[in-house]
Amino acid sequence: MSQSIFDQMKDMGHEQVVFCHDPHSGLNAIIAIHNTTLGPALGGTRLWNYNTHEEGIVDALRLSRGMTYKAAISSLNLGGGKAVIIANPAQKSEALWRRYGKFVNSLNGKYITAEDVNTSARDMEYIALETKHVTGVPEYMGGSGDPSPFTAYGVYIGMKASAKKAWGNDSLVGKKVLVQGCGHVGQYLVGHLVKEGAKVLVTDIDAAKIKQTVEAHRGVEVVDGKNLFDNEIDIYAPCALGATLNDESISKLKARVVAGAANNQLADENVHGPLLISKGILYAPDFLINAGGLINVAAELETYNAERVRGNVEKIYDRTLEIFALSEQENIHTQAAAMRIAEKRLADIAAVKARL
Repeated sequence: MSQSIFDQMKDMGHEQVVFCHDPHSGLNAIIAIHNTTLGPALGGTRLWNYNTHEEGIVDALRLSRGMTYKAAISSLNLGGGKAVIIANPAQKSEALWRRYGKFVNSLNGKYITAEDVNTSARDMEYIALETKHVTGVPEYMGGSGDPSPFTAYGVYIGMKASAKKAWGNDSLVGKKVLVQGCGHVGQYLVGHLVKEGAKVLVTDIDAAKIKQTVEAHRGVEVVDGKNLFDNEIDIYAPCALGATLNDESISKLKARVVAGAANNQLADENVHGPLLISKGILYAPDFLINAGGLINVAAELETYNAERVRGNVEKIYDRTLEIFALSEQENIHTQAAAMRIAEKRLADIAAVKARL
């Protein structure tokens, strides 16, 4: 890292970063709390085998910042936080999760955790043995279980709004959609697309996930991830890790719309947001359309009602169209438009609290 951790926190507006280590369980975790203006920071815990600890820090900072915007634009009374555990997914154990749960508990509710990449409702069950500050626990424990279906549904809704803007109607029938990443969210998204009649292409670095997807959904076409952007498509749906929209990929991308579930899809939002516009590609801001999972686990903090959650997720459609309209009106890229709306809510609520 060229900057110190404190310089990065200052530049990105973070409140707190917690480093967690336990030699017995092998736990190495980073909890990043970005902003708690609206309420406690809620965000998942990602388990990934980062090449360096510095990569893990950067990911935690970027992801937690995105959660602040995601909660704000979704009208949730929650702040933004995220955690990463640096490990091979095969190394996770009950001891690791319970020790991690103790670290989460030590923050006294300032951070509430949930699922993310390589974590599950079963893992949240272990964490729940040590802290009440966890959501996404299994249904038999009174939780909502896997939030992936709601994340995928929100992306699907946002994609349909994007289609309406791009082509004048929101039908995806016959549209060629490339889904990059066939994890839980990607597979649920493929299901929605196949059901509507889209032509679906898929790719993933994990052959087992590809096999699951193809077996579950007939007619899905598998494409080579190495030549991903050589495909002529209508919609690109990144549903794996972030930063897939960069100088190289955008120069090759042959799509009218980008709408996917991955966080931090723009490698540099100030560069690649405008670059997409210059190429005539409509971008649905990731933290807006992938908010379904957050909306779902946030509902666990109250009296959980799946139908109410579904209704709140469907609001993503109108908000996406609102973002596109603001982008045109203000002559700014869509990510900037979404951030402007989120930042206004944060500023307004901060001003209200300052007067109390």
